Amino acid sequence: MPQQTSTYPQAHAPAFTEAERLAVYRAIHERRDMRHFSGGSVAPEVLLRLLQAAHHAPSVGFMQPWRFIRITQPALRPALHALVEQERIRTAQALGQRQEEFMRLKVQGILEAAELLVVALADGREQHLFGRRTMPQMDLASASCAIQNLWLAARAEGLGMGWVSIFDPLALGQLLGLPAGAEPIALLCLGPVQEFYQQPMLQSERWASRAPLASLVFDDHWNTPSALFSARLKEDANV
Repeated sequence: MPQQTSTYPQAHAPAFTEAERLAVYRAIHERRDMRHFSGGSVAPEVLLRLLQAAHHAPSVGFMQPWRFIRITQPALRPALHALVEQERIRTAQALGQRQEEFMRLKVQGILEAAELLVVALADGREQHLFGRRTMPQMDLASASCAIQNLWLAARAEGLGMGWVSIFDPLALGQLLGLPAGAEPIALLCLGPVQEFYQQPMLQSERWASRAPLASLVFDDHWNTPSALFSARLKEDANV
């Protein structure tokens, strides 16, 4: 039997240039969940670029579950702010010993940010079974990819963004007239900032710290340390 030849090219797909690669990694490492904004505005063409970046995110079964609601009516901002404040107090009460510490944190920039976007999961998502039959939460995972795309693009544009998830989704859905089955998952504060945090704000405020990557990567089975890191340690020792 003659050997079958692959129809795929043997050469690897080209990588970005070094400058392009560095720019991508810079956006990833310098992205911050911003809570302090300096007002101003976001040009319509820039906002459209950011939304296009979000819309080009991957989605399970190509379902594209994300919907974006741009808040343009000034009267809606205080109402949204009030919803967040209500849940902030409830969250603080649920935290017990860390209640006072939590209440000192700034958790949103709804009244100061130039733009406010609500991200919601679309209604009718149950019709999409491709990749979701056993894991229906992949709609949320897909929408999170869209938010991350927007976040990284915003950082590249020199704009800050913060993801606010402290709200009652039912109350927010009623306020914005979401249809049955749709679900809000994020209030995105977006706009100019005076500066980006040098490290994640919750880390600088000593609320939490980034876990070592080696403690989160396993080989083959749960809690089996990855050889990636032992090899790296050996390389460092030989330098």
